[in-house]
Amino acid sequence: MEKSTLKLTRKIQLLVDLPTKEERKEALDKLYQWQNRCFRAANLIVSHLYVQENIKEFFYLSEGIKYKLADEKKDELGILQRSRINTTYRVVSNRFKGEIPTNILSSLNNTLITSFKKNSQEYWKGERSLKNFRRDMAFPFSLEGISRLSYNDEKRAFCFRLFQIPFKTYLGKDYSDKRVLLERVIKGEVKLCTSHIKLKDGKIFWLPVFEIEKEKLSLKPEVIAEASLSLEYPIVVKTANTRLTIGTREEFLYRRLAIQAARKRAQIGATYSRSGKGVKRKVKAVDNFRKTESNYVSHRIHVYSRKLIDFCIKHQAGTLILLNQEDKIGIAKEEKFVLRNWSYYELMTKIKYKAKKAGIEIIID
Repeated sequence: MEKSTLKLTRKIQLLVDLPTKEERKEALDKLYQWQNRCFRAANLIVSHLYVQENIKEFFYLSEGIKYKLADEKKDELGILQRSRINTTYRVVSNRFKGEIPTNILSSLNNTLITSFKKNSQEYWKGERSLKNFRRDMAFPFSLEGISRLSYNDEKRAFCFRLFQIPFKTYLGKDYSDKRVLLERVIKGEVKLCTSHIKLKDGKIFWLPVFEIEKEKLSLKPEVIAEASLSLEYPIVVKTANTRLTIGTREEFLYRRLAIQAARKRAQIGATYSRSGKGVKRKVKAVDNFRKTESNYVSHRIHVYSRKLIDFCIKHQAGTLILLNQEDKIGIAKEEKFVLRNWSYYELMTKIKYKAKKAGIEIIID
């Protein structure tokens, strides 16, 4: 049976809510230490999980050996001293005891075990490589790590403690639903799930996961909307009586190609830029144009996917069919210009996410 809830992830900047610069630096250093231990623990956990899954391969020189990845106290064929989930947790908790909260290690262990089980068949067939975690990875924590979440009128921010470190949110000009979701969490209307902390360039970002009820709209599964994705018209959608084109080739590409041209000029000019701090300063303009292009494409695709779902809701279409997508992927791979500028996968991802939130079934033809 399909779940009636949906999980949403948002990105919220955090500020350490301590009075002195020294205290704030100490708290930030502690977060970076947790990030480092989490990165090392993640690689250890995945390595141990892979060895456990393929332990039978180490018995190829002997015959008649029986094994089972279970607690030897509960199963006579078991070769483990404890439950399988607990083995990897004990490995990392013993190694990093006192250096990182156990809540983080436990959340990390549960997340990686779930992910490993999901992809285990592909690992076994050699179709997927093991995950390799980077030093700047986001580290997870469960709801037990957060306390005193409330809105502070004086600071005009949501404040809470994460493992006794005080934080306050910085929402800026928030045009999304972050503030509303946090208010609903405080009221108990929305559940807060296992979330992450991401550290980047000295800034702290909270990636909270909210579990909300799906929108209850008066949609009819028998009413079908057919959509076609292409570069000429980003989206063409029609029902039995209505047809709508969303965006045009000129509208989408004009600004994107202009940004690409500006970035190309910046790359040429970077040769003659004053270095000062090495390569980072010389290519600063290039990086800015790269971010500008990424933000522009993300915004346009968000607008296109939003208009598509609004069209379906307006006409009560409970089923959305995306037509001839395999053929168009093949064409895109043959033409470098189309592959570079279409952003097909990002558009598909946003459509699926918004359709799921609205309760619309997606069928890819």
